[in-house]
Amino acid sequence: MGLPFFQINGTNRLRGQVRIGGAKNAALPIMAASLLCEGEVILHDVPRVADVAFLGELLGMLGVEVERRPDGALRLVVQDEMNCQAEYDIVRKMRASICVLGPLLAKRHKAQVAMPGGCAIGDRPVDLHIRAMRLLGADVELVSGDIVGKAKKLRGTEMFLGGPFGSSVLGTANAMMAAVLAEGTTVIEMAACEPEIVDLADFLNKCGASISGQGTPRIIIEGVRELKGCEYRIIPDRIEAGTFMVAAAITNGELDLENCRLDHLLAFVDRLAAVGVQVERKGELVTVSSSRRLEPIEVTTQPFPGMPTDLQAQLMALLCLADGNSIITEKIFPDRFLHVAELSRMGARLHKAGPTVIVQGVKRLVGAPVMASDLRASAALVLAGLAARGTTRIHRIYHIDRGYERIDEKLRGVGAEIERLEGDQE
Repeated sequence: MGLPFFQINGTNRLRGQVRIGGAKNAALPIMAASLLCEGEVILHDVPRVADVAFLGELLGMLGVEVERRPDGALRLVVQDEMNCQAEYDIVRKMRASICVLGPLLAKRHKAQVAMPGGCAIGDRPVDLHIRAMRLLGADVELVSGDIVGKAKKLRGTEMFLGGPFGSSVLGTANAMMAAVLAEGTTVIEMAACEPEIVDLADFLNKCGASISGQGTPRIIIEGVRELKGCEYRIIPDRIEAGTFMVAAAITNGELDLENCRLDHLLAFVDRLAAVGVQVERKGELVTVSSSRRLEPIEVTTQPFPGMPTDLQAQLMALLCLADGNSIITEKIFPDRFLHVAELSRMGARLHKAGPTVIVQGVKRLVGAPVMASDLRASAALVLAGLAARGTTRIHRIYHIDRGYERIDEKLRGVGAEIERLEGDQE
């Protein structure tokens, strides 16, 4: 059996309705937070993506019963608290697995978590996670590639979580999850403001935590003795929504998006408007359509509420067809440009200089065999393939399956000519 790849015949105009799934980046920390809870946790709108499966496997090793119910909800119940080790074989597959560090230290008072893997998008150090745990009173060190920690009792404290590229989303999540069971008050300064952090805090509060300030750079946590399980619905995936907005624009089509939160995408929608893409709320749906002529723009990725780094590659694919030169600057992960070489194979004119890419718009893209390098780069190549003349083959699509649920089926449902095939070529 060969390796799966996408084959896309481009230039079809997309039309129809797409339901946006639950946010992977919100679901993963909330799943990890189930380690803190007594009783069952029921989560609705958890996407069926590879990263969720990986974390479910890891939680299973840590004594959590993880079950996908017939109605699609995910049920998690801690059955055994003996194991505190997150082994490399699972952790290497995705970075979000580091989210078990805080819950293990808070609830089981010890943790051994392998240094995480994930997408190849540049250096993403774990020093903020370790610093947060130490400030809460844990004894943490690096031993043979593992983060090893122990703590008889965590104690509330004040901490600054700013890093060289701003706040850390997973670092904030880990600190917050550890602090909910700590003794006393914890204040996190320069906390991440992303909607996924707000969702985690809202979930923890529903379980009995006392967290305030989520969505601002200053989060305050009053420690509690225990958390109880609850039933909770995950927020919509803003990155999937942004990807389908570009799909509508790049094919000069029109899509209606269901389960889409525009308040989570204001900076991205602002940049789309500057390009000439119309995004409108119409009742329960968000309608996306595009002008025939795309304007060039300047854009810089920033922490929320700024332009998301996770939509940079997709926006670049769209700007390849703009009428003029655009400038994209990456301020979160300066090395996140592995898609540049592959888009160039499809006829894009891209010039990289450090953390900036100059996009010289072309009249058309052409189909070509390309290789996905990371999750969001994969999405950019799919988008480029939808607009390109001829046939595009995208290999290593296991990257896209980590974060998009049935993206090929959803695209086919609105008129794309995309197939998942198997072959020997990598």
